[in-house]
Amino acid sequence: MQQEPNKMKPNQKDELEKKTDNEFVRKFAEEKYKYGFTTEVHTDIIERGLNEDVIRLISSKKDEPEWLLEFRLKAYRHWLTLEMPTWAHLRIPEIDYQAISYYADPTKKKEGPKSMEEVDPELIKTFNKLGIPLEEQMALSGMAVDAVMDSVSVKTTFKETLMEKGIIFCSFSEAVREHPDLVKKYMGSVVGYRDNFFAALNSAVFSDGSFVYIPKGVRCPMELSTYFRINARNTGQFERTLIIVDEGADVHYVEGCTAPVYSKDSLHAAIVEIFVHRNARCRYSTVQNWSDNIINLVTKRAKVMGNGAMEWIDGNIGSRLNMKYPACILAEEGAKGTMVSIAVAGRGQIQDAGAKMIHLVPRTTSNIISKSVARCGGETNYRDIIYHAPGADHARSKIECDTLILDRESRSDTIPINRSKNRSSQIEHEATVSNVSEEQLFYLMSRGLSREQATEMIVMGFLEPFTRCRWSMRWSSTSCSSWI
Repeated sequence: MQQEPNKMKPNQKDELEKKTDNEFVRKFAEEKYKYGFTTEVHTDIIERGLNEDVIRLISSKKDEPEWLLEFRLKAYRHWLTLEMPTWAHLRIPEIDYQAISYYADPTKKKEGPKSMEEVDPELIKTFNKLGIPLEEQMALSGMAVDAVMDSVSVKTTFKETLMEKGIIFCSFSEAVREHPDLVKKYMGSVVGYRDNFFAALNSAVFSDGSFVYIPKGVRCPMELSTYFRINARNTGQFERTLIIVDEGADVHYVEGCTAPVYSKDSLHAAIVEIFVHRNARCRYSTVQNWSDNIINLVTKRAKVMGNGAMEWIDGNIGSRLNMKYPACILAEEGAKGTMVSIAVAGRGQIQDAGAKMIHLVPRTTSNIISKSVARCGGETNYRDIIYHAPGADHARSKIECDTLILDRESRSDTIPINRSKNRSSQIEHEATVSNVSEEQLFYLMSRGLSREQATEMIVMGFLEPFTRCRWSMRWSSTSCSSWI
């Protein structure tokens, strides 16, 4: 009598369970990080250490106005009063802040290159190798790119094309020079320098990032993207990104990042501030694929006004330690916040990720879908803070966080904080932690798939809420799926 394909005999199941050496899992433990190459280019690197003289030097090299220098110094003096956070209960590597160089410039000109002829050919080769062509005629259709190496923006494409519609897309340093009123109005309005330890550090020593302004009623005709690359040894990269989406406007911003593999850890401590005005929409997509020697400590937050919508699409694949919790402050009625994320932790990695949704007013909504995969001894943690204020009448939040553990060496924790101060508001929260089912494996293998193919299919199905999101850049889709 023929056995039903989805039913196992006891001895068959035992044999499957004995096969702990899953080729699908093992190959990723041994896979070499393909973005770990270095670029041999002359780089202006300041001496290691941090004090007020260093901050003044950074400000001087960037030719900043006095008001911004004062902002940096106030942040630095506040940072000196703080201590490293301990609330996470994680194995945070010890960071010697006096052993880091806080400014590294691989460009030839102090103000940055004005044309492709001024860009070092080695930098062009590097970004081409990463799949980020800096020549506009070679760039993918419908995508503008700001390429950041170490502490400076190397090149921003399609600036003039976007300016025809009133859209400002440039490096943060250029925005300080060319659009100081907008920078002064919005910088620090969503993430202040007193917010946390790393926000204070970033506010003191931030280097470059992107600045985006979408005028009222304008739908950005192309996706905007920034690609962050760390190249110099023993340096920190302190990204500062500011996005303003004016009333009724719409934009999709994509962020990616890689770094060489060095023996010592490097620090990436960033601030991303987004202001979404009434009836506006912003989607912020990230593929974080740092090398395993990067400590990634990031504060990302959006303030969303009436009937506005903020969408975080967040992929976390690389880094030694990643602590990132994109947040939405839902500040006016009808504001919406959404988060769809994955976190993949391999050998020696800790992915501590999640989201924050702060409901301050009535009839606001938030939705979180989080998927994490732990393999080869990696650790994934999900954290969230969902807060419904006393005045958040009829606010609604839905959270779904699921973890897949691929071996017995890996681990995962779910640490939610859900607080409602309003009787009419509603919070739904579900969480699961599971292994790859031997029943599922046997079912798929009985139909001709290898154990590796079956595992891959199960994992891809698990990540489907994230993978169905649209990724228009080659480096985004490639980086996100390279481990699968």
